[in-house]
Amino acid sequence: MKTCNSSNRRQLAIVGSGASATYLLKRIADSADRFRELFEKIVIFEKGPIGGTGMPYSPLTTDLYHLSNISSDELPELDETFADWLRDQSADVLVELGVPNEEISEDAVYSRIALGSYLHAQFRAMVRLLGESGIDTSVRTECEVVDIVDRPDDAEAVLVTAGGERMTFGRVAIATGHYWLEEDRRENGYYASPWPIKKLVPETGEIYNFPVGTIGASLSAFDVVTSLSRRHGDFEEEDGWFVYRPFEGTGDFKLILHAGNGLLPHLQYDQEEPFREIYRQVDRDGLLALVGEDGWLRLKTYYNEVCRPALAKAFDKDGMADMSACLRDPDYSMHDFIAEMTGRHDYRNAFKGMRVEMKEARESVIRHRPIHWKETLDDLIYTLNYHSSLFPAEDHIVLQSDVMPFLMNIIAAMPLDSARVLLALHDAGKLELVSGKVTVPDRQKADGITTIEIDNDGEESCESYRIFVNCSGQKPLEAEEFPFPSLVRDGAIRAARARFADRGEIALLEERKRARTFEENGETFYRTGGVDIDAAFRLIGLDGGANPRIHDIAFPHTTGVRPYSYGLQACAETAGILAAAWLEELDGNGQPDGGLEEMTRIYEEV
Repeated sequence: MKTCNSSNRRQLAIVGSGASATYLLKRIADSADRFRELFEKIVIFEKGPIGGTGMPYSPLTTDLYHLSNISSDELPELDETFADWLRDQSADVLVELGVPNEEISEDAVYSRIALGSYLHAQFRAMVRLLGESGIDTSVRTECEVVDIVDRPDDAEAVLVTAGGERMTFGRVAIATGHYWLEEDRRENGYYASPWPIKKLVPETGEIYNFPVGTIGASLSAFDVVTSLSRRHGDFEEEDGWFVYRPFEGTGDFKLILHAGNGLLPHLQYDQEEPFREIYRQVDRDGLLALVGEDGWLRLKTYYNEVCRPALAKAFDKDGMADMSACLRDPDYSMHDFIAEMTGRHDYRNAFKGMRVEMKEARESVIRHRPIHWKETLDDLIYTLNYHSSLFPAEDHIVLQSDVMPFLMNIIAAMPLDSARVLLALHDAGKLELVSGKVTVPDRQKADGITTIEIDNDGEESCESYRIFVNCSGQKPLEAEEFPFPSLVRDGAIRAARARFADRGEIALLEERKRARTFEENGETFYRTGGVDIDAAFRLIGLDGGANPRIHDIAFPHTTGVRPYSYGLQACAETAGILAAAWLEELDGNGQPDGGLEEMTRIYEEV
């Protein structure tokens, strides 16, 4: 068998330079004395011109008006805190970053441009620290990796760039972040995503004196709202409230959000513990003890044994005795809980509901009064995220169909300043919310127009827009869409899957879900989305084996296995798990087997 050149074997390639890559560099730098045994060289590849920002925070994609939804005290540790970094900047730089001329606060939310500049600085600091520690670390910007060729016989992988370079590494960490496969159809005014936001912004002196529509009422839809509204009017403070003043000639300008459930996001709230922990509500032994003799951890069991008591205790803290009593009723199901809490947020008029919720949210944030049930729910799903491979296909389907849509509406917390903008626009008659599932036909009737089809509980209608933006969020890719074709061709990846505990359940699935089932080795599986990885984030090939050279920590690739990996805290956690797995190898134990029994010990350490 051929062997890898020793210098290649000790080289690590990181594909992508966003937050996951930065936190991975941080973990390596923290134990540089150890990691020098594993890596003598690290090369980070970034297809854009700026390293470290990641797509959501890059000045090339976002807008000065866009707020981040995380404060300094919620950010995992890097070289310095976000608030301290801001304090070190000059007044002129703060103006450029859209940071208000006031005292910098650890719990304030600032612009995404500011957060991106901070992350860029921390990325550069990590690269410098690694170099000083004796690990040669370099960054290749404007260098897109278009293929990865695995060479198991040589114990190496070859990266191929868009420029035709071929470079050999002993290990690869894929950290490519966001992507959108669907193409814009500008001839119809249809945009497959809001990014980069500048493609939606009118030229200087131009106005959109017509309605603009979006699929979704999420935080990314709000980015479209804030970018376009500020170019068609001004916001003013009046009697302690925000008021929108449209510019002359924008009488027909309006923003219309199409949301299947007719809901707006929940608002920012104060937290007792700003950082999620994998084992906060249940410890490792307690969770693994819930696994049945058949090897499954059932979602119903997790709800009854872990979620129910934790949420009941949280509702007691929040003074919501009625919900606490419900959760202590053994007949009160998970779907009962989802329906109840959705109903409490399902106002006849979502904007009136947001105004009501604003009072509670302001009380929570300004007076530092945590909303314990929301924080606890976030913890519970965070734990579930790292153990979802214990669930059978039936439970993955419930997670995707029922739990995640409910959770994302609650946890994707909108900053209070953003909510003020939404309410001001609605009061000015410039913002509407329309319920119903939207379909955008591939074939459009005319150039310059996108006609959408709306199904609102069986009531069907159509609307046409000169500009229509898909803000429904990042979709998990299918295995055949994986961006490195040689890994697909050579069987080095496979679709993420979950096995059915009861084949009889398959016949009960709707046709769209039944189409995602398949047979393999006498078992029936469900494609959960994305590609398969083990608990150490190693790619799993068609032969079922984990690849010891290639790890994938790009959330859009791995969402079928890690269904609740969102935000910077998850980036840091993922990086910590991968680095800890490498340290296990350095301890002489070989690579971890990737099973949860072994990896959950690493979770405890991280």
